[in-house]
Amino acid sequence: MFRPSGRLLFAALIVLVGVNLRPSLASIGPLLDQIQRDTGLDDTNASLLTSLPVLLMGLCLLGTGSVQAILGRRGGVAAGLTALVFAGLARWLWPTAPALLASAVVGGVGIAVVQALMPAIIRHRAGAQTATLMGFYSTAIMGGAALASFASPRIAHVHGWAVATGVWALPALIGLIIWWPVTHGMAEAPPAKQVSTVSRSRRSWLLLSFFGLGTGAYTLVLAWLPPYYTGLGWPAKDAGTLLSALTLAEVVAGLGVSMAVGGFADRRPVILLSIGALVAGLLCLALAPLPLAWAAALLCGLGIGALFPLGLIVAMDHGRDAAEAGRIAGFVQGGGYVLAALLPLIAGVLRQYLADLTPAWWLMAALCLILALMAARLRPGAHLT
Repeated sequence: MFRPSGRLLFAALIVLVGVNLRPSLASIGPLLDQIQRDTGLDDTNASLLTSLPVLLMGLCLLGTGSVQAILGRRGGVAAGLTALVFAGLARWLWPTAPALLASAVVGGVGIAVVQALMPAIIRHRAGAQTATLMGFYSTAIMGGAALASFASPRIAHVHGWAVATGVWALPALIGLIIWWPVTHGMAEAPPAKQVSTVSRSRRSWLLLSFFGLGTGAYTLVLAWLPPYYTGLGWPAKDAGTLLSALTLAEVVAGLGVSMAVGGFADRRPVILLSIGALVAGLLCLALAPLPLAWAAALLCGLGIGALFPLGLIVAMDHGRDAAEAGRIAGFVQGGGYVLAALLPLIAGVLRQYLADLTPAWWLMAALCLILALMAARLRPGAHLT
């Protein structure tokens, strides 16, 4: 428990941490054409700026137990925020292709450590309010992406892309400075005394696949929506604004899920509605990207914004207590992010060899049908078997 915190302080703290978990990724897309021009990165290697950190996020999340045992929950979150500070500074001070890729690794590890530990912290501290606070935490993550995608091209217009991608070290530093004293006295859960059997459950793999495909839609649009529209002739600022609008729609959907999810014992109707919105948005991107650009952003944002917290909430619903919920969340996020990392990479290969991202939107729309079939199996009251 936190000694000085009440509900509002704890909620504000997790929002502050969450906001810092996407700018290092979201600042890249609107500026990718400039970055490629100045560094010589081709489309496949440029896709690694998103895919690599997401992959590393997944791999690190799979080692949640080791991270907690070595760093503790409080120290682990502090270490993750520190990594984000150094990743941002590297981009700011050394705007080269190797530094960008190195910062992607460092930032991805930092994000992973935080995301590995925060669900268990929230579940331990929030109790019956876990679903609501997880929704706010997830929404804060998307809010950070919206801010970065909107502000980065405008900062780059004045100061260049190195500053625009590196300046996000500053809010991470603020988060670190506030996190450390406020969480003084936070109770640490004892290390698990037995090996988790989460990975042996078929239900766990279903939850992992569901979260991974849903998050894959998020990483896909985060990496390639702005370059898709700059390729269609839009200025970088307008493409960044479109991604920001999509992300704001994600925030609205995430807030809606946060406020309403407690009233739905069966999450499936909301999940299917979210998938439907995402499919509609992807069809707009594939069939009429210019006339329906804003409709596509709204629909994709609403769908992704609801699916992201729902994927975590449904996974944690399967936990019988805070410890098991934390292990499930770590496993689902870890493997899910590994799966999600493939989508931006596939899109980068398609763009490099076909000079077209439209097939990537069709692929994601087809994967949404698989998501719907998975969702039908997520009945309420189920636990790992």
